[in-house]
Amino acid sequence: MSRTPPKETPTHNDIRQGFVYKRVPHITLRSIANSVEIDVIWAKWQETLEPLRARLNATLGKSWDEWEIPHELDADWPAGAKAAHSEWRQARIARQKEIDASISRKPEFEYLYDKPYADPSRIRVAGPFTVESLSPHRVLAVDADDSLIDTLDLAEKGAGWGDGTPDFAQVVLENLKAAGVQQAHREDRITFSSLAPWPGELICAEGRYLEGETERRAAIFLGPEFGTVARADLVAAAREAADARFDVVIACAFNFDAHSAEFDLLGPIPVLKARMNPDLHMADALKTTSSGNLFVVFGEPDIEIEPTGEGQIQVRIKGVDVFHPQTGEVDSGGPETIALWFVDTDYNEESFFIRHAYFLGAATDPYKALKTTLKAEIDEEAWESLRSSVSRPFPRPKSGRIAVKVINHLGDEVMRYLRCRGPGNEARIDFHREVHRNQGAQSATAWPCGQSKNSANVRV
Repeated sequence: MSRTPPKETPTHNDIRQGFVYKRVPHITLRSIANSVEIDVIWAKWQETLEPLRARLNATLGKSWDEWEIPHELDADWPAGAKAAHSEWRQARIARQKEIDASISRKPEFEYLYDKPYADPSRIRVAGPFTVESLSPHRVLAVDADDSLIDTLDLAEKGAGWGDGTPDFAQVVLENLKAAGVQQAHREDRITFSSLAPWPGELICAEGRYLEGETERRAAIFLGPEFGTVARADLVAAAREAADARFDVVIACAFNFDAHSAEFDLLGPIPVLKARMNPDLHMADALKTTSSGNLFVVFGEPDIEIEPTGEGQIQVRIKGVDVFHPQTGEVDSGGPETIALWFVDTDYNEESFFIRHAYFLGAATDPYKALKTTLKAEIDEEAWESLRSSVSRPFPRPKSGRIAVKVINHLGDEVMRYLRCRGPGNEARIDFHREVHRNQGAQSATAWPCGQSKNSANVRV
């Protein structure tokens, strides 16, 4: 149809090729002007049309160009002129039809992404869903030469900016003051009694809230609008908060890197990592209200690595730690608080690849609907292996690192990065933990590796 050689590679029955969408032709003047085939058709038909035009002009004594020849015959024309005009007219219509066919064979198409073709022969297990995205369009400030204007620099110099566009940090702080910071439990919400700007390098605001009957000062650290907060940023912000004698640091960001998940405390300053809802990308279009969970603190997951023999290990997830601001305590929820969790068995510290996926929940019979849809018996043992708080055994990673990502029932996610040492190091790891667990004990304790707590040759 398109007069192009067919592709030798398969282009169907492969989900990696994408869905097949309905499409409509979009013929533009550019595609017509750049078509080489139209020039070939035009030159071919000119060999037929030009002699007919010359014969018509000679019979009538005219010098008409092609566009000057009338469409209708004149009754006074001689028979030779009428015959030449009829043949010329039929040849021109045939040329136009061939050009139109050439244009329709190679048009530009517009894909209707909301109308993919459905295959009714397939059994659909999942319900219908939509894929939505937020496109953050923000107007940039430019001068008369179309150069970007640093609005922050103008504010520091005292120059006004009159377009009325709010700064991203200003909009986020307004929503933070109204919405507060939501914990995993509905009743655990940090509600600020006041939120004022703070003239710091990384700390941009000072918030005050009640912990029981004690007022606490919180240093607010905002991450970039498009980017990830690293551990070094949190350390620098916590040091600045400690110098200003804040009680806690609340870091608000869209994304945190894997190493920042391990950082929760700098001296006496706890660091709360509050993930911002992606709706805040369009915060200037949101209604400032306290009803939405725009800032959510999601605690670190409680994970253990267990050796299984033959150089393999497995991951056991026990729950997620949750900080309660009213009491200042940290509680650990069980696996029932987790919707699903993933394991990257060979983490490269750059990208998280889902190599294991496990789905937890409190459903009594999660396979009843699946049986009804498939109209067949299913292997419950195979499906039950995906509904577990213990992963399948896997070889020790070559990189020595694994990562676990946990998502709760609210859709909030957190990732934890762990190092897995080779065989023979488990005793030293447990010994290191035991030293920290028993710090401050008065009596001697029996230690692993056959050592005593007061032994001089204990090394950690």
